[in-house]
Amino acid sequence: MRVVIAEDSVLLREGLIRLLADGGIETVAAAGDGPGLVEAVRAHRPDLAVVDVRMPPSHTDEGLRAALEARSLVPGLPVLVLSQYVEERYAAELIGRGAAAVGYLLKERVADVAEFLDAVRRVAAGGTVIDPEVVVQLLSRRRRQEPIESLTSRESEVLGLMAEGRSNNAIAWRLGVTEGAVEKHISSIFSKLGLDPAPDDHRRVLAVLAYLRRI
Repeated sequence: MRVVIAEDSVLLREGLIRLLADGGIETVAAAGDGPGLVEAVRAHRPDLAVVDVRMPPSHTDEGLRAALEARSLVPGLPVLVLSQYVEERYAAELIGRGAAAVGYLLKERVADVAEFLDAVRRVAAGGTVIDPEVVVQLLSRRRRQEPIESLTSRESEVLGLMAEGRSNNAIAWRLGVTEGAVEKHISSIFSKLGLDPAPDDHRRVLAVLAYLRRI
């Protein structure tokens, strides 16, 4: 198996090279930044890229962005992300493009060399190895991005009463506000849920369905 490593820490990079060599895995190139990874993949067409997330110059998400670029050059390139962080946006994009031949492990949670080498081989063979903590954070991100999660507490309350089949007048009486205030809340709900102008009855049904899917 031929591997390319992208890791800006010299000590960790050299440690990975030796660890892989002890497992009978050849490192054909080692880069310290994103462009170096892309160039190494272009030159060597490896069986796997082991990539850190945060690398120069900004130390934010260069590794993952480079991995996505490398995968566009070599479609289906197996990528094993090995990082201290879960960079949610690009991690979701990398995994979401197809979970085959993708791994994402957190450095501090890799406690066994044999398990790590097994993960390397599984990803290179087209498998998927995702740390459970990564899954938790990505699911949390997805929940935060659901439009219904952007509703205020009062808007959620109004939507809940709509789900009970209450009219605007009944909602106003229940909440002790004016019917005009209820109409403003409902208009805001429609907007946040991306419900385009249409008969209000139709939009009320769609809004209620979104509410019911959440509970």
